[in-house]
Amino acid sequence: MLGEIAGIRIRDIVTGHIRNYLSLYTFVIALFLMGIVFGSIIVNSLPFESRNDLFNYLEQFFGELAKGQIADSHVLFRESLLNDLQYSGLIWVLGLSVIGLPIIFILIFIKGMVLGFTVGFLVGQMGLQGFMAAAVSVFPQNLLMIPVDLFLSVVAVVCSLKMIRQLLMRTRREPLLPQFISYALILLICACFTVIASGYEAYISPTLIGLFVS
Repeated sequence: MLGEIAGIRIRDIVTGHIRNYLSLYTFVIALFLMGIVFGSIIVNSLPFESRNDLFNYLEQFFGELAKGQIADSHVLFRESLLNDLQYSGLIWVLGLSVIGLPIIFILIFIKGMVLGFTVGFLVGQMGLQGFMAAAVSVFPQNLLMIPVDLFLSVVAVVCSLKMIRQLLMRTRREPLLPQFISYALILLICACFTVIASGYEAYISPTLIGLFVS
């Protein structure tokens, strides 16, 4: 009973948050999609030699993966988790600064551009097989991480806007400690989802790619 009530409460909070900042979510998602499109365009504009070098590196990686010659899963997990936490932590820190607002938007665009380049390159070079490779190696963890990153980015933007209003426009100041605690709790929740995504990327994804390559 208590779990059901807590679930309803959390759902109401999330729904209210999205409703209050729907325009900001729309802008952030549009910026992310623009990054994906731009990343795909970059793939098509690469010189043939660059595409060939990348494809040779990809073939070498797949070959090592099929032979089980990749790094230990624990090492992959640690590196993946560290990279994702650095990205989330940077966005979180930028939300605490007045000048961090444009940088957050740039990071969102770059995130989409990297994803668009990766998928675009796989599909462009390998066709249907490239799409299948992306389906097991790129999509699953990103289906979890993209909503988390977009949510954290919106929260960071909201926090930065609040600081701008309070510091520059001299509006009524709210107590900072409760806001900071809530903001830190959001980062902790996002970190939990990051652990799950990194676990998939390190322990499950290599196995699926190995089966696909075989």
